[in-house]
Amino acid sequence: MCYKVVIAEDFKMIRDVFENTVTGAEGYEVTASFATAAEAAAYCGTHRVDLVMMDVLFPGGMSGLTASEQIKAASPDTKILMVTSMPELTYISRAKEIGVESFWYKEVQDRPLLEVIRRTMAGESVYPASQPAVSLGNALGTDFTEREIQVLHELVSGASNREIGETLGIAEKTVKMHIGNMLQKTGFHSRLELAVQARHRGIAIHD
Repeated sequence: MCYKVVIAEDFKMIRDVFENTVTGAEGYEVTASFATAAEAAAYCGTHRVDLVMMDVLFPGGMSGLTASEQIKAASPDTKILMVTSMPELTYISRAKEIGVESFWYKEVQDRPLLEVIRRTMAGESVYPASQPAVSLGNALGTDFTEREIQVLHELVSGASNREIGETLGIAEKTVKMHIGNMLQKTGFHSRLELAVQARHRGIAIHD
């Protein structure tokens, strides 16, 4: 049996590496390779695909998470391996909610890519043991609570405390408390500095 693989990666050099990895492995073939998530999702809607290697961020277009959700809705048996270089703190939990089978960090390669591909196709769900330890001021991204991460994720979009509260279903004063806690942990002096630095470090990206 030969598994049919689709690759979605906007950076051509990395896309070429993924293509070479797959085509060099026995029992796998790259049937399509795209620079956008939207093209990959559309292709999967009309073709048999066994595995999609999907980046998360695509400048100015559909995110890999949104595309993965569409693919899973149309073809639940298609396995997805999500790849990213960004340490955004919500990516793993969101991928799991969608039903993405496996997740691989490009920059922190705790397992070889081909091993993850083979284990995924064997029926395993392969996720990193931990997220990359990225600093944000005086804190690490892993120092934040789950709720603080959710607030931070909305904060980088420029949302007000009221808007964040409405999105997360919590009181505005609770949002203010979480932001205050994060300012204390990081040593930053304003919500703007917190948001800008979180986005710059790749810890919180609102897609």
